[in-house]
Amino acid sequence: MFVSRFGMRTVIAFAHDFFAVAIAWILSFLFCFNFDVPPSVYSLLPQVLPWTILTQTAIFLLFGLYRGLWRYASLPDMKRIFVAVSVGTLAVLLMLLLAGLLSMIPVSVLVLEPLLLLLIMAVSRLAYRAWKEYRLYGGEGSETKPVLIIGAGATAMTLVKELARSREWHAVGMLDDSPKKLGVRLHGVKVLGTINELSHWVQQLTVEHVIIAVSNDAHRIYRYALEMCSEIGAKVMIVPSYTDLISGHATVSKIREIELDDLLGRVPVVLDNDGLHGLLTGKSILVTGAGGSIGSELCRQLAAFEPDRIVFLELNEYALYSIQEEFVSRFPGIRMSFVIGDIKDHARMTQIFMQFQPTVVFHAAAYKHVPLMEHENAYQAMLNNVLGTYVVAQVAMRYGVQKFVLISTDKAVNPVSVMGASKRLAEMVCQALQQSSSTYDQGSVAQHRHSTCFVMVRFGNVLGSTGSVIPKFREQIARGGPITVTHPDMTRYFMSIPEAAQLVLQAALMGGTTGGGEIFVLDMGNPVKIVDLANDLIHLSGLTEEDIPIVFSGLRSGEKLHEELLSTSENTLSTPHEKLRIAQARQVDENWLFDLVTWLSKVPVLSDQEVRTELEKWVPEYTHKESESS
Repeated sequence: MFVSRFGMRTVIAFAHDFFAVAIAWILSFLFCFNFDVPPSVYSLLPQVLPWTILTQTAIFLLFGLYRGLWRYASLPDMKRIFVAVSVGTLAVLLMLLLAGLLSMIPVSVLVLEPLLLLLIMAVSRLAYRAWKEYRLYGGEGSETKPVLIIGAGATAMTLVKELARSREWHAVGMLDDSPKKLGVRLHGVKVLGTINELSHWVQQLTVEHVIIAVSNDAHRIYRYALEMCSEIGAKVMIVPSYTDLISGHATVSKIREIELDDLLGRVPVVLDNDGLHGLLTGKSILVTGAGGSIGSELCRQLAAFEPDRIVFLELNEYALYSIQEEFVSRFPGIRMSFVIGDIKDHARMTQIFMQFQPTVVFHAAAYKHVPLMEHENAYQAMLNNVLGTYVVAQVAMRYGVQKFVLISTDKAVNPVSVMGASKRLAEMVCQALQQSSSTYDQGSVAQHRHSTCFVMVRFGNVLGSTGSVIPKFREQIARGGPITVTHPDMTRYFMSIPEAAQLVLQAALMGGTTGGGEIFVLDMGNPVKIVDLANDLIHLSGLTEEDIPIVFSGLRSGEKLHEELLSTSENTLSTPHEKLRIAQARQVDENWLFDLVTWLSKVPVLSDQEVRTELEKWVPEYTHKESESS
């Protein structure tokens, strides 16, 4: 019964320390008298041992020496043993004094006994840990892979200690640019040289894996290591942050290969979580285009704020089914509704808003592919991106939505494509609705006071989004190349899908601080050359440009060489968030909106050229170009 209550390991550990106390006292008497203990002194042991064993073991229990496992014995455990033995010794002296036995014991015995006890308890625990780790990780037949570590700071040292227990890896050296660390051994692993010597040491040590464990200027080192290792056939891995490692949130098992996101060098987004909880927690949230890249990620981010319900609105049946399969299993505690509908269908939108009464709407549904919308589909781009936005926004106002967030694009700035111009028109629709105190229901005027705050969020490309260049490049690499890039100088702004979604949430919270209708511009960092992106993907695949050639196909209709986040007529205002600014865009009024909606509702199907002609009237900054030369 005692064993079942405390566990076999605890009982064995307790028994070990029980006998360790007795052995320490016996040995201290033997050592003090050079193994020739007088019978008169030796007869003291039966009187002393009961007091000492009971007192010391009681102190050990009090200090929790049996809560951990010996196989994980570490420096904190040794400190706990030292304190427990010290306190226990003082308690024993007090007990012996009260029992009248203290004066009969030699002082040398009283000094030596705690030292021997401390030695026995510490060495036995460390020896057990060494034996256990040798059996698990370092015994005969071990096939751990040798790895070279880049970095010799706190993250790297934590990694080295973790690798010592790994069944998969063992560190053979470290590289660091600090001259003070060159030649030093950290936890038994030597700092061999600088990071610039990576290629030399990889070949010298014949390692196939390099693990990067740095925190400063990480993306630069990622890129350099990736280029070097792709040339010599080694694979580059990275570890979680030092904070995650020491907090126990990540271990060596989380070592992973470099991804494209890591090479951007983006600073993590800091969210106003308290404010977002106030906006989202316990509320009904509607996301249009919920099956798309941005829409689905928005839903994932929203789930963390525990809304009352998330309504997933999507036209594509398979996309809606896929997102349903994911969310039902991942977030069982959140009420969810998965609805199919066309954002241009006024009756269906009314039904959805009436049923679910959303407080916040994230409007991510749109046709976004520039070349596809430029030819054969220009009119559909207009209807979906402009009229669809108006229908959803107008119904949102009617049903008292608190905030309506439009996901826009940098292609809406000085647009040269139908897609970009249609998204600029969508922005203008929301601007006009914000200014107006009335809505227009399919051409007839009906007065509705509203308090809906409209927020537009404008950003560039997101890595890996549906229809973007990244999946295309990966498919081309998988086929053995070549990779097709339109122009050697083409640049685009990029951020990760999670970062974009987080900043959309932050913008949603901040919208309305200047009266509503703001166009938030995300900090996209520096533009990235598409050809550099292609090279990065080639290196991430463990290949070189010789394996996968890059060919230039020329700019397509509607494409810019360089995207912009602001038009020539726009300025920005700063916000409390460092990654968000407000564009001061040209305003439109309710008369303009009435004319636009009337035209869209009654105009017959237009050809691509007719759409472009009309867009030049509605969006003055739009200019159509078949291509843009360098």
